[in-house]
Amino acid sequence: MSKSLSVSLIGAEGKEIAKLNFVPIPFLTEYRYDLIKRAVLTELQNMKQPKGVDPLAGKKTTAESWGVGYGIARVPRVKGSGYPKASQGAFAPMTRGGYNPTAPKSNKVIKVKINKKEKRKAFFSAIACTANLNMILKRGHKISNSELKLPLVIGEEVAKINKTKEVEEFLKKIGIYDDIIRVKDNIKIRAGKGKRRGRKYKERKGPLLVVLGEEPIKNAFKNLPGVDVYDVRNLPIHALAPGCLPGRLTIWTINSYKYLAEKFGYIGELT
Repeated sequence: MSKSLSVSLIGAEGKEIAKLNFVPIPFLTEYRYDLIKRAVLTELQNMKQPKGVDPLAGKKTTAESWGVGYGIARVPRVKGSGYPKASQGAFAPMTRGGYNPTAPKSNKVIKVKINKKEKRKAFFSAIACTANLNMILKRGHKISNSELKLPLVIGEEVAKINKTKEVEEFLKKIGIYDDIIRVKDNIKIRAGKGKRRGRKYKERKGPLLVVLGEEPIKNAFKNLPGVDVYDVRNLPIHALAPGCLPGRLTIWTINSYKYLAEKFGYIGELT
């Protein structure tokens, strides 16, 4: 965004109701795609869940080798007699059909580290991209209002909306409801086995709403297709730049916008 110290505060009618004469430092950070990409990939890698077989798989048995001198193979055999498996080989690594000694291990280290300064700079850069109209349009978002001013900050009156229908009316007034329609019209059924695993439909990314705490608009907004809602205190970089592509259409509540200024510093006069 341009280093202007004036940001519009949008009211319930979709028009400017006040001027905010301060800009949080993150919105003034330079664009660093390399850092954003590294931070997003790190976050996605660290979201993976460890997987592996039971460490005792195939070993919960009384099987033991007879040793030499019996004229039979020295593979472990289940102890006991009078039942069919007494003379069969146990599930040992060398036995046909035994457990897999090279199966995935749940204790494998899959976490990836990133320097704190790099991650913070990537976070700031991703926030700055949400105030760049050219990057938002390049990412594929649809905005019908050519006079929309960024960053898009909504007032407390709008943040108190608790019905999805009212949120839709507000988005139409400010000219970004077309982006919701874009997502809705492009919902596809996934190809492959994923349909049976709780992810039948694929949808694109729509607007992002950033709140502070339990604001009423939070529950009303997330009923829309393709949108995400995050608390500014726990805002991941992959939400600001899905797929490592920065410039997501983002709506900030006034409380979340002030939180950025108070935590990371600002230029201008905090009102």
